[in-house]
Amino acid sequence: MNVEALVPLLDYASVLVFALTGALVASRGQLDVVGFIFFATLTGIGGGTLRDLVLGRAPVFWVGRPELLLLTAGAAIMVFFTAHRLESRYRAILWLDAFALAVAVPAGVGVALEAGVSPVVTVLMGVMTGTFGGLMRDVVGNEVPLVLKQGELYVTAAFGGAVAALLLLTLGTERGWALIGCAAVVLLLRAGGMSFGWRLPVYKARPPRR
Repeated sequence: MNVEALVPLLDYASVLVFALTGALVASRGQLDVVGFIFFATLTGIGGGTLRDLVLGRAPVFWVGRPELLLLTAGAAIMVFFTAHRLESRYRAILWLDAFALAVAVPAGVGVALEAGVSPVVTVLMGVMTGTFGGLMRDVVGNEVPLVLKQGELYVTAAFGGAVAALLLLTLGTERGWALIGCAAVVLLLRAGGMSFGWRLPVYKARPPRR
């Protein structure tokens, strides 16, 4: 499998799907088309931008591929004219975000592997790429960030997928298939949390001892 072609493809896919979620958040806020484009672009490129800045990649991925900005704008305009057809925009945001997470995490892992950083940093880059665009979207849109919702398998799903990729590589799996395995684990954990109520245990305060 051609990893050199797979990683940019994952970037394109994650930017597109995250952009759709950003535009849907803009629709919930009843913004104008410029607001839609702003939210779509912020969400689409946010995580990858932070990843590239941390890794010292130059230029940042969307600077070298400005068509990605046209992709986010196109996604925003499409949602502007079609969002009203959805029965539940919030449900659509959740599922689109799950798919975006499942392609963004392996994109981050793939870029980190190309950069030759340590396994710990590789996992962190996968988590960062997958979560920070959505985090910025929710904070700016005055929504409760999905990454902070009580017990949600969100950062955990991203972390699990990134670790799975490294384990597969350790077992001798080809890098491209390891990234696909990463995507599958992320989607499985995130979808399981939304569909079957999989949760992490949460802290419960106890009365102080006398």
